[in-house]
Amino acid sequence: MSHDFLLPLTGSFAQPAGENPTVAMIEAAFAHHGLDWRYLNVEVAAQDLGDAVRGARAMGWKGFNCSIPHKVAVIEHLDGLGESAKLIGAVNTIVRRGDQLIGENTDGKGFVKALSAVTDPKGASVVLLGAGGAARAVAVELALAGATQITVVNRSPERGQALATLINDKTPARASFTAWEGTYAIPQGTKIVVNATSIGLFPDVEATPDIDHDSLSGDMVVADGIHNPPLTKLLKAAQARGCQTADGLGMLVNQGVIGLKYWTGLDADPQVMRQALLDLDL
Repeated sequence: MSHDFLLPLTGSFAQPAGENPTVAMIEAAFAHHGLDWRYLNVEVAAQDLGDAVRGARAMGWKGFNCSIPHKVAVIEHLDGLGESAKLIGAVNTIVRRGDQLIGENTDGKGFVKALSAVTDPKGASVVLLGAGGAARAVAVELALAGATQITVVNRSPERGQALATLINDKTPARASFTAWEGTYAIPQGTKIVVNATSIGLFPDVEATPDIDHDSLSGDMVVADGIHNPPLTKLLKAAQARGCQTADGLGMLVNQGVIGLKYWTGLDADPQVMRQALLDLDL
């Protein structure tokens, strides 16, 4: 009877690493699909990132995730970038292709995959709350998925305008910036509303983006990038007004599904991964 004691390795480099639940989700998928792979959650300080990537390369890792603070810094240690990662200017998933390490970004891809279960972004008019890293990833992927109009609503005009300009210059979509001053009313005719801010994230669960809930109508889809808690105050308000919703847990799960596809070629079961996260009772 033959044994193969050399297991394919994947993992994550971040600091801090202890709060990231991705390992539970990915390992649940490995187990469910009978893959004898490992996912190692590793604490890597900023000054050690180059060494960590060289180590993963030397040890034949199949790929790894990068989280805060490495999403931009890792790029100089890679051999190339996927299309959207190049536009976003940040990477969260690294994939070994032959002897090259290629940077991809699944932040927005996971979002669009989760959203697509509820509505097709093609031809949609979108209101995007926020203009940080997550918002940038979501805007790029929505534009590449065929959203036609994206209104970036943000407190800081510099970041908001920069994101609108990126979408206008580098994608087929049209974007405009609106300053977020006071309570923002969602324009009629909006199909998709996205919270890409961190407002409402645990432990600040009573906080909610300052939008006029009465401007939400039942023909809109409201998506929240916050995964903990999955049912945010914003999503509760949206559901009360008859909107369909997509939660941040679905986005996190679908990032994992896409990452696993890149690494293993397998279409992992998202329900198994979602349940693994729910079982943690974050």
